[in-house]
Amino acid sequence: MSETRKRIPELDGLRVLMIFIVSWYHIWQQSWLRPYVGSYSLDYLVRSGYIWVDGTVLLSSFLLFLPYAKAMREHLPAPDTKDFYFRRARRILPGYYFIILATLFAVAIPWKLYDSAPYLVKDVATHLTFTFPFFRDTYLYTPLGAACWTLAIEVQAYILFPLIARGVMKKPVLTLSIMTAVCFAFRAWCIWALPDYSMVVNQLINFLDVYVAGILAAMLYTRLSSCETPRNGAKKYALQALVTMIFIGVMCGLIRMLRFQAASGEYVKIQMRQMIYRPVYALCFTGLILSAPFALLPLRKLLGNPVTKFLGGISMNYYLIHQTVIVHMKRLHIPYSVSATPNTESEQPWQTNYTLLAFGISLVLAVLVTYLIEKPASRLLTAMREKRRMKLTSSLPSA
Repeated sequence: MSETRKRIPELDGLRVLMIFIVSWYHIWQQSWLRPYVGSYSLDYLVRSGYIWVDGTVLLSSFLLFLPYAKAMREHLPAPDTKDFYFRRARRILPGYYFIILATLFAVAIPWKLYDSAPYLVKDVATHLTFTFPFFRDTYLYTPLGAACWTLAIEVQAYILFPLIARGVMKKPVLTLSIMTAVCFAFRAWCIWALPDYSMVVNQLINFLDVYVAGILAAMLYTRLSSCETPRNGAKKYALQALVTMIFIGVMCGLIRMLRFQAASGEYVKIQMRQMIYRPVYALCFTGLILSAPFALLPLRKLLGNPVTKFLGGISMNYYLIHQTVIVHMKRLHIPYSVSATPNTESEQPWQTNYTLLAFGISLVLAVLVTYLIEKPASRLLTAMREKRRMKLTSSLPSA
């Protein structure tokens, strides 16, 4: 490829795969439905489904740094910081705030899920400011959707990212080394000094090495995508076949790690392994991200197509919604079950019906929020910004 592509369609498929498995893990926690494909058990995949959150974080880091990596390679100035913050806010805030407030007024308050007014105020305030992962009650016991912590970590990273990116552009080795050292030091302290990791395993500082991996992947991608490759013939297909084998090999290695993680047993050991092997998972996800865009056409089309593009576009709202939906479905006894605890009783067809409805309802609601709230609000914010910019421009004195 002689020019770096502005959009990477194959990453739509990877994003959808990651978020699908994470949400499947959350649904499995409620249904206890053990999945099989024929006689092949996928139980290890859902039991370790939380690991794919690391993949979404790494993918975010990769995409965030890609414009900076291109600027580094082409010796251009860093992207505009104000534009960076505006784009993030336009994409995230409308849908997120709507979902939080809708959950509050449609679920949490009517069903009396808060035991006190001060806790309600604290929970709402920390969710609106993305600070709720700092407090045990608002992080672990919130009725506003347990999956929202991932976005909170991302927003915290967004605030710091322009500063980090400029540091990488000026002194890449020093900046990335400091980030990695801080992360490893904090993680070592957690493992050796704390009896419980619930409040530390998913803090931003514990993801710094994942962000480093994403930044390095973006730098490497810009180099790979700017290299001249054969346009046709045997060499082109041989190179693509090799990259496809790398993708498959990395996926096989990731599956082995997921099996290992799924066999962790007790909760403390699960989180300990999650922290210890986080760099290994980051390496696996990096391999998938870097190999997918250069693989053979069938794999590229499987990952990058109109369906995955559409699902990728609603994936954030789907992720924010699904946890609240699946918990409230059980609260409403949807679907009907004979047993009071159909998951522990392995009641069928309840387990299967619940799983399918959980995916379906969450998907429909995500589409509605995306196209009725997020996108109109995004267009409105863009129009307001352009109007303000034109007003400022017209008020400047002419030369």
